[in-house]
Amino acid sequence: MSVTPKYRALTTEELQELEREFVEYLVVNGITAEDWKKLRTDTPKKAEDILTLFSDVVFESILRKVDFLEKRMPHELMIFQCLKDRMVLVGITSSATDFTNQEQLEKAVNKPPQDAKVYTTEKPYNQTREMELFQMLESGCLITDGKLFKTLSLAL
Repeated sequence: MSVTPKYRALTTEELQELEREFVEYLVVNGITAEDWKKLRTDTPKKAEDILTLFSDVVFESILRKVDFLEKRMPHELMIFQCLKDRMVLVGITSSATDFTNQEQLEKAVNKPPQDAKVYTTEKPYNQTREMELFQMLESGCLITDGKLFKTLSLAL
């Protein structure tokens, strides 16, 4: 029986960064280092399923802690506050600003250009909160601390 990932399998690089956590995960699940080597050799599909389950645990843990996401585009910045039951969006658009450029972004947030438009909206989640946040991360959003969200909210 194959395990279907809820999110996606961690990349090799991501897994290397989480090596200590993965070893702890194996130990908690009663799998010794020797057992793991044997699983990878004798039943690679079962080893892959264990990696899939670990990946889901990692993503679930990260997504539960996300409070803010942001997406920067050349002429638009969108920041999402990720509440329990809904998302609140605060955005700013300006044809005079490249929001992917940190210097221009800071300048525009502190002193908005003439053509800047700040807007807000909110919506309930269409899926589980974590799945929706995961899809947003996969489409280019980044986890952020919310400082820009608060700054833009004050500008409304």
